[in-house]
Amino acid sequence: MTTVDLRDVRKTFGQTVALADFSLSIASGELVCLLGPSGCGKTTALRILAGFERADSGAVTIDGIDISSDPPERRGFGMVFQDYSLFPNMSARQNIEFGLKVQRRSAAERNEIVDRMIDVTALGEHASKFPHQLSGGQKQRVALARAIATSPRVLLLDEPLSALDAKVRESLRDEIRRLQLEIGVTTIFVTHDQHEALAISDRVGVMSNGRLEQLAPPRELYESPANAFVAGFIGTANRIPAVSEGGGRWRVLGRSIEGVGTVDSSRGVAVVRPEQIAVDRTGSGRVTTTSFLGPITRVGINDPEVGEVIADVMSVDADGLGVGDEVRIRLRDDVDRMLILEGA
Repeated sequence: MTTVDLRDVRKTFGQTVALADFSLSIASGELVCLLGPSGCGKTTALRILAGFERADSGAVTIDGIDISSDPPERRGFGMVFQDYSLFPNMSARQNIEFGLKVQRRSAAERNEIVDRMIDVTALGEHASKFPHQLSGGQKQRVALARAIATSPRVLLLDEPLSALDAKVRESLRDEIRRLQLEIGVTTIFVTHDQHEALAISDRVGVMSNGRLEQLAPPRELYESPANAFVAGFIGTANRIPAVSEGGGRWRVLGRSIEGVGTVDSSRGVAVVRPEQIAVDRTGSGRVTTTSFLGPITRVGINDPEVGEVIADVMSVDADGLGVGDEVRIRLRDDVDRMLILEGA
């Protein structure tokens, strides 16, 4: 079991700052996702950790030992890429076995490990196939099995699912989490897909412009974003006027709630999730859009006081609700606190 620390890591490419005093600590056996828009620095952080890039300053330590100057092959990491990187002239079984041969494991040990990897990744009927004979999901399972087979100190996953279709991506996402928990390997997963990150992580690190904006468990990240960037990047958020009542209380949509954040003025903006808004079938607002999403229906509403708002309504309750209908929006009764930002 391995702990990972990046301390005050800085990396520039010419005039572009990819990482600015970036620090991240990962506990043994933990799965942490680095999430953020393109160019935020998440892949650079992973490449520095892997040894493919050298930081301009700062340190990378594993179990308290500085490995900043170690080449990739000495770090003992497993890595899975977006493009699979399988050997085209080797079968699935041979691809999985390759790293074990490099480690000079005995034939008996190799066979035992490969058999187990093929079993846990459900590749039994595909073990003798070559990469060109495999689907995208099957190739990615081979790449994952190959990375795990060598018992890596740390597993690094660089957007491994982004080239797959939605159904396969969801299935393989869950499989990665199951394998990671079963084996207990410390894992860093880089993705731009927030649903992916929230679904499988112990903690998620949201990045922007080379900095870590917030590192927290998925629920905390969603329910208590640290700032406006995180609130806007994770999930969907309405920004609704809030008026201070003093003592940390704010009036939002006619309700008094506890405000989280540091706002000096008497007026702010509340970050309200679509599922926190209730919709009544009478009022001065008007439905502008409806989108059926299975168990919920997403409703766009133009409210005369706060403007455009998105609300998520249980589909059974939204039956018959259509564009042009008059409605009233309010906070759900179970909402008692939310992030308040500076604003008019």
